[in-house]
Amino acid sequence: MPRNTRPARHHLAALAIAGTVLAGEAAQACTRFVYFGAEGRVITARSMDWKSDVATNLWIMPRGVERTGEAGPNSIRWTAKYGSVIASGYDISTTDGVNEAGLSANVLWLVESEYPKFEAGAKPGLTIAAWAQYALDNFGTVAEAVEALRQEPFTIVTDAVPGETRLATLHLSLSDATGDSAIVEYIGGKQVIHHGRQYQVMTNSPIFDQQLALDAYWKQIGGTVMLPGTNRAADRFARASFYANAIPKFDDPNRAVASVFSVIRNVSVPFGLNTPEEPNISSTRWRTVVDHARKLYFFESALTPNTFWVDLKKIEFAAAGTRKLDLGPDQDHVYAGDATERFMPAKPFPFLGLQR
Repeated sequence: MPRNTRPARHHLAALAIAGTVLAGEAAQACTRFVYFGAEGRVITARSMDWKSDVATNLWIMPRGVERTGEAGPNSIRWTAKYGSVIASGYDISTTDGVNEAGLSANVLWLVESEYPKFEAGAKPGLTIAAWAQYALDNFGTVAEAVEALRQEPFTIVTDAVPGETRLATLHLSLSDATGDSAIVEYIGGKQVIHHGRQYQVMTNSPIFDQQLALDAYWKQIGGTVMLPGTNRAADRFARASFYANAIPKFDDPNRAVASVFSVIRNVSVPFGLNTPEEPNISSTRWRTVVDHARKLYFFESALTPNTFWVDLKKIEFAAAGTRKLDLGPDQDHVYAGDATERFMPAKPFPFLGLQR
């Protein structure tokens, strides 16, 4: 009887891709996944993994603010249609957040990213520091965002990571209250968009097409038989993909959020982890969870014992002005419960760009 060689071919392909990941994965890492719960409930979770303090604070970004792409004279310009609550990076970029329409945006590290050249006379530029903010400011759904982004209204302009000489290389994920998702990458200078509810998980290297191939291999084995357990991106992708759909679809929204937190903790990296072969490996610094229906933005630091949340329904985005919740060094300030009223008026932070 002829052998079925398909599993073997999948196995070899997966091993080849995994070898590339082991050889070239960057020290910086993160995980994002979308959970589909009872009664159409959608929850998005992400972890922020970084080798040093990313100096994150939470910000209320009001609607109606005029922004620029911070790429010099040829910068894209827009006025924020939606207000949002975001987590900053170094207070010069938006790394994560959700807007008042329920659209969530997250940027994660992807070392393979290669952006188009930004040249005189080209499309207007958008600093990579404001990529996620551009989406949150302008779009209420993933479908709306994808339709606009496919037109490529801007050129992404990257810059050095604060305190380092290498360029920031990121990809963008979007999700909304309907459960729709999009993954936006720049590979070989070309924009690549994966759009659909099936794209629940995003981590880091390799590129998303290859992650999907690796995930297909692990699904063939079955998550109850064996799951890869390291902190590497491909392994975190496989675990998040399995657990996101294996956990119960709770009727109680609080139980659903608790279950989602348990998964994002499972794919987190222990704080302070240091191994001889990878001395600069990233630790999970913080985690966020977005309950799209209730418009709650949950935040959990690796260094505090409490989880707290921001209720977007309580914020007057047209009149509140820019406000900041100071999380302290390494996000070690302790907050608990509803922290919406703890935000204080603050001067807007400048997005890092070519003019600065």
